[in-house]
Amino acid sequence: MTTRININGKIKQDAHVSALDHGFLFGDSVYEVVDTKNNRPCFLDEHLKRLHCSAEEINLVIPFDDCWLVKQIDRTLADADNQESYIRIVVTRGVGDINIDPSSCHSPIILIYVTPAHVYPLEFYENGINLAVVSVQRNSKHALNPNIKTGNYLNNVLAKIESDRLGAQDALMLNSLGHLTESTTSNFFFAQNGCLMTPSLDCGILAGITRDLVMRLCKESGIILEQGAWPVEILESADEIFLTGSVKHIMPVTRINNKIIGDGKPGPITRSLIVLYDDFLERLE
Repeated sequence: MTTRININGKIKQDAHVSALDHGFLFGDSVYEVVDTKNNRPCFLDEHLKRLHCSAEEINLVIPFDDCWLVKQIDRTLADADNQESYIRIVVTRGVGDINIDPSSCHSPIILIYVTPAHVYPLEFYENGINLAVVSVQRNSKHALNPNIKTGNYLNNVLAKIESDRLGAQDALMLNSLGHLTESTTSNFFFAQNGCLMTPSLDCGILAGITRDLVMRLCKESGIILEQGAWPVEILESADEIFLTGSVKHIMPVTRINNKIIGDGKPGPITRSLIVLYDDFLERLE
């Protein structure tokens, strides 16, 4: 089990980027995180499409096409030779002057980071986790498009720091209107009276790839799903809560601010979707 880093097509064990790289200096970069199944990338087409969309939104030209990116991902996975891997693809603006003007950056850096897969404790999935509703608000969609996966994650970092101080495993952020949005690196779902609900994109959230799949699985399996804008108070009557993400997959939440949700165990909708999601991944092969 090893870590390999591919920078512009060169694979290294000990890789470095310049101290003058605008991705390092200003968070001027875009990225994607990709999970694997049998050490093959999951939903890679969707991740690469979103990577290009993020880059386009910040006027960053990726100097290689998808064929090159896929080849480099495959090379790096093979060189690391892990059973399962965590893949992070980062495109930085590149080296430039020490000011925010990106016009001095002429050579973007493509970094592909492959390391052994991060596995969350089994007890998180069996017993659920505790979320803290934090005071840190989600960035306004009018200030920064939430669908740009940028290297500047300070909003989420501050939320995670607060949730750690509150003794929770993760944070739940609200927007400026007090409506539910998402967790630090995950989309948010809750169930009430047999109906599954999730904040709409209008609330200022990422259109997550796992979120989209869960919504599709709901439609195929007949689970009622509603998108909307809800105040945090609605969670007082929630029967189930879970998070979705590329690495977390579907993670049950059984406490909010240390208050037990439902019967304190992952609920039937959550358990059903976990099975459907796992079955879907098996069929990818």
